[in-house]
Amino acid sequence: MVQIIIMIRKPIFYLICLIFVSNNIKGQNVEQNFGSWLMYFGTHKLSDNYSLHYETQLRNYEILSNFYQLLPRVGLNYHIDKNTSITAGYAFIPTQNEFDKGWGEEMVTENRIWQQFILKNVVGRIKIRHRYRLEQRWIKNEAFTSYKNRARYMLSLKVPISKNEESPLFISLYDEIFLDISSTPFDQNRLFAALGYQVNKQMNFQVGYLRHRSGVLNLNRLQIAVFLTTGS
Repeated sequence: MVQIIIMIRKPIFYLICLIFVSNNIKGQNVEQNFGSWLMYFGTHKLSDNYSLHYETQLRNYEILSNFYQLLPRVGLNYHIDKNTSITAGYAFIPTQNEFDKGWGEEMVTENRIWQQFILKNVVGRIKIRHRYRLEQRWIKNEAFTSYKNRARYMLSLKVPISKNEESPLFISLYDEIFLDISSTPFDQNRLFAALGYQVNKQMNFQVGYLRHRSGVLNLNRLQIAVFLTTGS
């Protein structure tokens, strides 16, 4: 138990130090700033086969300030079995592409329709999740609206920290690649690691670090997420 506590305290201490240092960086270069993504993911069970997905993500250029993007998203899940599901949904996404301008009229807005397929399996005590997603995107700038298709694939792992099955602590890992369906397909890649706490069967919290590569930019982001399942 003592070893587990030490393992947990070290990454939390490093994370706090990183946040403290980053809050003192005021450069206009986006890559110089340690930003944050605050996220809530909900699933409401409607029946044995159907559930409602809803989420909200607030993304900032800096820790808890300097608005970048708001991402509310909803979808209807159909559960083929306990390890397989399909989803169709919609999202409306306002984005501020200019650093330090915040919420305003100059933002880019996006209407997005999305579909996904999820496949889960278990190897030992490690839970593995494959997510395949397609997106149809209408992006409105000041002068015009463009249309884009995008494909995404995420591989995620949930790894218990302790051999004790009652232990609520786990490590969450994922890598996700984004591909535009165009002549220049690479869009972005996200690599993530977090410490998670399973409150009960319905809820868990995760705090971690995201390395976000988009085009020529390499961004560092703190992620704080809440996952909640409700319904019958």
